[in-house]
Amino acid sequence: MSRNKLLLVLLGSSLLAGCAADYLNNYDTMTLASGDSQKANQLLQTVDPYNPNSNNTKIEGDGARAVGVVQRYKVPPPPPPTTNMTVNVGTSGVTTP
Repeated sequence: MSRNKLLLVLLGSSLLAGCAADYLNNYDTMTLASGDSQKANQLLQTVDPYNPNSNNTKIEGDGARAVGVVQRYKVPPPPPPTTNMTVNVGTSGVTTP
């Protein structure tokens, strides 16, 4: 590439870069909390935002049942029983004249 062509390419790219820098200074930004205003307004207008049962710390459950469930997930179920069934498809050996 000749020196004049290289100089022309550098000059053209610098002119375009100058325009791009000016354009990038004028952009709109969004914060991480944008879009939450509707949800925030709904929560402000809610009469009682908390579930009354949320203070209940006694969670009912059966320990033996929970152990059974965990063991069922750990041990794979036995395979289903096989059936000795024969299916014949087609003619039954009877010939028609």
